[in-house]
Amino acid sequence: MLSARSLFQEILDDDESFRLFCSIAAGGESQGGWENGRIAALVPRSERDLAPKITRHGADEDKHGRIFHALLRKRGLTPVPVPADTDYTMILERHGIGLAHDRLRTDRPLTVPDIVTYLAHSRVTEQRASEQMELLRRCFADHPDVGRAVRMISGDEDNHLAYCHEELLRFAAAGHGRAIQRTLRVCALAEIRIYRDVSLAVVAHMGRILGWPRARCALLAGGIHAVYAYERAIGWRRMVTLRMPERRNALGGPATPAPEFA
Repeated sequence: MLSARSLFQEILDDDESFRLFCSIAAGGESQGGWENGRIAALVPRSERDLAPKITRHGADEDKHGRIFHALLRKRGLTPVPVPADTDYTMILERHGIGLAHDRLRTDRPLTVPDIVTYLAHSRVTEQRASEQMELLRRCFADHPDVGRAVRMISGDEDNHLAYCHEELLRFAAAGHGRAIQRTLRVCALAEIRIYRDVSLAVVAHMGRILGWPRARCALLAGGIHAVYAYERAIGWRRMVTLRMPERRNALGGPATPAPEFA
């Protein structure tokens, strides 16, 4: 029976597919850590109280990248280059979603609209990350190797999503509501398209590594297209709603350390 658990188990059981999976995940997390670090350094003076939370966000992303590298080392594996068509974070950046990397490499302080753009982009992508990690947690929370990593990263992603909700609501109350909703909608519609394309690319790469028959690849691709059709019709709306989270000040403290993987 084809299920999310059986597919992920097949990927985890094979060294080469596991290398690619962890390399893709680590690359995206490390890139997110760099972005948040630069944003924290460039926060405008009027929003300096936000800088520690952005720094914490970046530290969490860096930690996640280290966790995926540690999982590889535990199995005696090394990372592989991330195929360009699976690089979700960089594809988003190339399509103008979030703050441009050229802008973040300068020393010019960001503006409040820049911070609103960053938070709106993060609210959309953290929704995706939270859902993906929740799926992995349901499948592998008790796995002897990846269980602790999945539980920790899933909790962090939930905190990131809560933080985005709370800060965007604060900015909305300060008069940025229209800009927030406009940016959220643009980001959400772009993200679901890019997520579809990246998912199709990942399936193609995994299929080649694992020798999946053409019929299985076609079935998985059909499922990805079906999810996209749903998200394009109504599913994107879950990414643009804002509500005060139960976890208040979710990034108000220091980052938790990464677990050890002996």
